[in-house]
Amino acid sequence: MAAKRDYYEVLGVAKTSTPEDLKKAYRKLAVQYHPDKNPGDKSAEEKFKEVGEAYDVLNDPEKRAAYDRYGHAAFQGGMPGAGAGGGGGGFHDPMDLFREVFGGAGGGIFEHFFGGGGRGSRRSSSGPQRGSDLRYTLDLTLEEAAAGLEKEIEVEKLVPCKSCSGSGSTSGGGRKTCKTCGGAGQVITSRGFFQIQQTCPDCDGSGEVVSDPCKACHGIGRQKERTKIRLRIPAGIEEGTQLRSTGNGDQGQRGGPPGDLYVLIRLKQHDIFEREGDDLHCDMPLAFTTAALGGELEVPTLSGKAIVKIPAGTQNGTTFRIRGKGVKVMGRDNHGDLYVHVTIAVPTKLNPEQREKLMAFKESIGDHSSPQEESFLDKAKRFFS
Repeated sequence: MAAKRDYYEVLGVAKTSTPEDLKKAYRKLAVQYHPDKNPGDKSAEEKFKEVGEAYDVLNDPEKRAAYDRYGHAAFQGGMPGAGAGGGGGGFHDPMDLFREVFGGAGGGIFEHFFGGGGRGSRRSSSGPQRGSDLRYTLDLTLEEAAAGLEKEIEVEKLVPCKSCSGSGSTSGGGRKTCKTCGGAGQVITSRGFFQIQQTCPDCDGSGEVVSDPCKACHGIGRQKERTKIRLRIPAGIEEGTQLRSTGNGDQGQRGGPPGDLYVLIRLKQHDIFEREGDDLHCDMPLAFTTAALGGELEVPTLSGKAIVKIPAGTQNGTTFRIRGKGVKVMGRDNHGDLYVHVTIAVPTKLNPEQREKLMAFKESIGDHSSPQEESFLDKAKRFFS
């Protein structure tokens, strides 16, 4: 028989560890080696037992003191606190330890890891159960998100069976106590010297079975159906917003209420505008003659067109702000702004007459054509002098 490992080594803690340190270490290892997460793995099962045994000793002040003094010999030969086969005390069922550390019988973190209706839960599942929540991703254009609208979507969800009105029974009342679990909804299976509580496979945890199951839903009482749902999308809604449609999830079981539908908003990319919060940004080409002489620039907005006055000498990359031409602020009456970033458009083809006039213009202004260029040349002269 292999020698037992040091209990502190088993839990991976120091001899000076606190009770809270022990509990944290046990939680982590118990989840890692739990039989439900490692079905059929004998090695994991043995480690789960070993971890439970180590925690049982080190978590008890008296047992820990005895272990620190005598080691494993403290629990051999019928001494108080001896292990299986010894005298009084003895080790707890590892599953009881697991439930104790993880929040009580079938609750707390224990239930979180293995599911409200999954294996290891001790809840009563014979009553009404709320239906599952559903999720749906809805793609909108920028115009739709900005203006708001009503949108019809189609989702597949569980609804009450029309043939049996959700009872699962052809006659409408053919339910009887499950013989496998005796109406408890749970069955207990043994694995070595510890036990595991599981949802009854015959009644699926309800504690009842249908004697004359409906042929349409096979006794479940629910069927999948594609359902159309109308949603009201508020104006100004943003990317990533999640809307909740109450009661439009899966139908509950045994008369339980339906779940909810959560709709995630995703915005399609726009050809012209880029959204930033409630503001819009766009890049607009500007003729170099208009930039030099000044004039007007026609700019698209979500509500039509707007005119931007361009001052003479406008430089490449200049930004113009048009107030109130952005997106409506959701839930309020005001709007964001539109920012227009201009890019000077340079002609790529010139006829001889245009080229001659442009050369004459170049000679007339000399070496400098813009404040930015003058500033750069001044800095360059200082650098080289």
